[in-house]
Amino acid sequence: MPPMSSSAIDHYENFPVASWLCPAHLRSAIAAIYHFARTADDIADEGDASPAERLADLQAYRLDLRAACHAPDAGAPPLSERWRWVFEPLQRTIAARQLPVPLLHDLLDAFVQDIQKSAAQASYQNQTELQDYCRRSANPVGRLLLHLYGVVDALALQRSDAICSALQLINFWQDLSVDIPRGRYYLPDDDCVQFGVLRSDMLACKQTPDTTLLIAHLAMFTRARMAFGLQLVHQVPGRAGWELRLVVQGGLRILDKIDALHYATLSQRPTLRWWDFPVMLWRAAWM
Repeated sequence: MPPMSSSAIDHYENFPVASWLCPAHLRSAIAAIYHFARTADDIADEGDASPAERLADLQAYRLDLRAACHAPDAGAPPLSERWRWVFEPLQRTIAARQLPVPLLHDLLDAFVQDIQKSAAQASYQNQTELQDYCRRSANPVGRLLLHLYGVVDALALQRSDAICSALQLINFWQDLSVDIPRGRYYLPDDDCVQFGVLRSDMLACKQTPDTTLLIAHLAMFTRARMAFGLQLVHQVPGRAGWELRLVVQGGLRILDKIDALHYATLSQRPTLRWWDFPVMLWRAAWM
């Protein structure tokens, strides 16, 4: 997402963000949203801060968000110096584009929940609870982008939510071998019970026939969520629609790789390679 900080560039992404395919007149607004979300994610996830320190920083970050919701005049609450580079562009974008600010707060709520869950080494009880997390951690980004594109009908929002939640879930199933050792559990408890998956096997990242069936089940559920949203690519106008096609195909390609590994993502992490992109581009052209 130009212009990006070097720290943002270092982050692995399954899909492009505000690339050259995005409309030029929206790139600065998309960059402002991305930097807001990326920086909050770093506060919640990067470095060696304690959970209490991360929560305190996110609370300070939220105060800056509240200040950024006011026009930058003499009567507005001052922005802190710490994240001024994030919130000054976001403040201009909120004012110019009339961004739905509750969606930005939803993202922060999700980061807070992630910290609390990880600190307690807690899992999600069922798919409903996990989807509610996705509603706040992933879906706001899609809705904010649709707002910028002027696509606001109810069906488009539902399709966007399906794509964003699917992308979030794909990251979960892709990153099991990384997340579980860090105390992050996204495999729903009731699904684990249904497939006879033991918590001890999860903690040991032990790939058993039961865990393989569980991950296969979750991957198929996720593919169905993505399939529901696919028609959104025809509702998003111009180059942005092509950007969305590549986003979707990036997620689907990771699901293909999970399938090719026979769902053994407790021990392996599939990633996209250069040769995947021609496949993604070909498939995007035929959506």
